[in-house]
Amino acid sequence: MTDAYGFETLAIHAGQEPDPLTGAVVPPIVQASTYKQDGVGGLRGGYEYSRSANPTRTALEECLAALEGGRRALAFASGLAAEDTLLRTVLSPGDHVIVPNDAYGGTYRLFAKVWSRWGVEYDPVDLRDLDAVRAAVRPGSTKLVWIETPSNPLLSIADIAAISSIAHDSAALVLVDNTFASPYLQQPLALGADVVVHSTTKYLGGHSDVVGGALVVSDTGLGERLAFSENAAGAVPGPFDSWLVLRGAKTLAVRMDRHCSNAERVVEFLQSSPAVAEVLYPGLPGHVGHEIAQKQMRAYGGMVSFRLKGGEEAALRVCERAKVFTLGESLGGVESLIEHPGRMTHASAAGSPLEVPADLVRLSVGIESVDDLVADLDQALRG
Repeated sequence: MTDAYGFETLAIHAGQEPDPLTGAVVPPIVQASTYKQDGVGGLRGGYEYSRSANPTRTALEECLAALEGGRRALAFASGLAAEDTLLRTVLSPGDHVIVPNDAYGGTYRLFAKVWSRWGVEYDPVDLRDLDAVRAAVRPGSTKLVWIETPSNPLLSIADIAAISSIAHDSAALVLVDNTFASPYLQQPLALGADVVVHSTTKYLGGHSDVVGGALVVSDTGLGERLAFSENAAGAVPGPFDSWLVLRGAKTLAVRMDRHCSNAERVVEFLQSSPAVAEVLYPGLPGHVGHEIAQKQMRAYGGMVSFRLKGGEEAALRVCERAKVFTLGESLGGVESLIEHPGRMTHASAAGSPLEVPADLVRLSVGIESVDDLVADLDQALRG
């Protein structure tokens, strides 16, 4: 399918033609590890072994490529597996990477604890400061600029087009973690990025029942190199996991509309609470990245963070008292989640330049009745 179709149409139909044998409108789960060959080397549809390719995974990859406006997508067993495969494909010992100074803790751990041991250097940079980005580039050595926008959990906004221009002037690639926004709200490839990474566990899957990741690229040559690494390293999703993400993607647009509208109501309430010191949400006119978010996003997403006047203890109490909001890690599911990043998702960044404030609470606003969500936060904050 081409980009002549709307996003919702692509989400339901791209890569998902009715089964030619039965006419089933939902792609089948091809639960097979190997495939009969029609003579030595005579592959049916290119399938020989499911680490290399599987029809259910192919359907998912074609759909994801269409949703991001890319030429090729590759699915992985997790978001971090996708990140690791990208790094092993485009980097060599001695190369340098610019990373956000508020990156996801798992991404930071990958650079600090894994890739640094193999001679890859990295610098955390405030990506909101374009002069700081320019200053951090090492001509000939910087091979990748890593963007996360909105960032996790501080919800800062980076200008994808401006940073891509800076990076490309030095022949560096640009990767955008588009997990928080989803392809429905933001399309980084159209803004100049070279690679998009997703934890498909989150909004694309949407139901907290699958773990997965993906890379999407606009350059077919880079896509081929990534496909080689994907097959060589083997961190691929199984067919049922691929099917679950594909099913979730069908309703991404309608879910994101509700996530966004619910988040706006939650933000409005939090701003009125005397217990809240600061609300972090790019949809607020006072947010430092609001104008850039207006330019590069369809809406502002379902993720909200806020800081408590009572400090860390107050933040912990709110997490403990919430009832409709489930205390748990991850995000992007239909149910609302609450967490304390400093002790949960971002504990790996403690003591580093990426350490998050101890008084910070992060919400993944779900699609429940928004009145129930507001009432739950109200009682939790009053406790």
